[in-house]
Amino acid sequence: MRKNSGFIKQLKEGILDNNPVLVQLLGMCPTLATTTSVENAIGMGVAAMAVLICSNIFISLLRKFIPSQVRIAAFIVIISGFVTAVELIMRAYFYSLYQALGLFIPLIVVNCIILARAEAFASRNKVLPSAIDGLAMGLGFTFALVIVATLREVLGAGTFMGMDLFGEYYSPIMILVSPPGAFLTLGLVIAIVQKIRNNIEDKKRLEKLMKVEFVDHSAKLAKKEDETV
Repeated sequence: MRKNSGFIKQLKEGILDNNPVLVQLLGMCPTLATTTSVENAIGMGVAAMAVLICSNIFISLLRKFIPSQVRIAAFIVIISGFVTAVELIMRAYFYSLYQALGLFIPLIVVNCIILARAEAFASRNKVLPSAIDGLAMGLGFTFALVIVATLREVLGAGTFMGMDLFGEYYSPIMILVSPPGAFLTLGLVIAIVQKIRNNIEDKKRLEKLMKVEFVDHSAKLAKKEDETV
């Protein structure tokens, strides 16, 4: 039961509470560049998630053997090996997606999300938690990409996954599928997420304050009753 709760907590951390894009503001380059369509966003997210999981597992296995002086260089070598494997698989089986993503597949090597999880988590934890962390952060990254891409594709092109939604009379907001539109859409999504997070935190603080006041009031009433007796 405790293992299941830990797994759920890690997933919630990666997807919602500590989302690498929407909360930590990491991986901005692929988020802005590959979200012109939902298909590209899913492809980029799955590729990055595969590299995250595999590199986290490998780095966790070797964490006691990698000298601290060269750990960053070692992490980059390990990550680049898995990126190369993902690139070759995509070139062989998903060539159209490979062409659409282009340079951003090899650039996964220097994606700060992957290196950050290798340094902050995989190098300090066992294999299973590291694999779950890679899965959680990969899902969080994919989740953010899909949200941004959905807004840009639906409003900017009038399509979803290439399917026409509004017919020939719809006038798409063309700026959303351009580079400035990527900044505007991502900024809007981050602002909404932060607003929701702030509301939740304010609600928790209010509930905690009310609980403290209730306990304090109950203690005062009990003390007054004792004095009366």
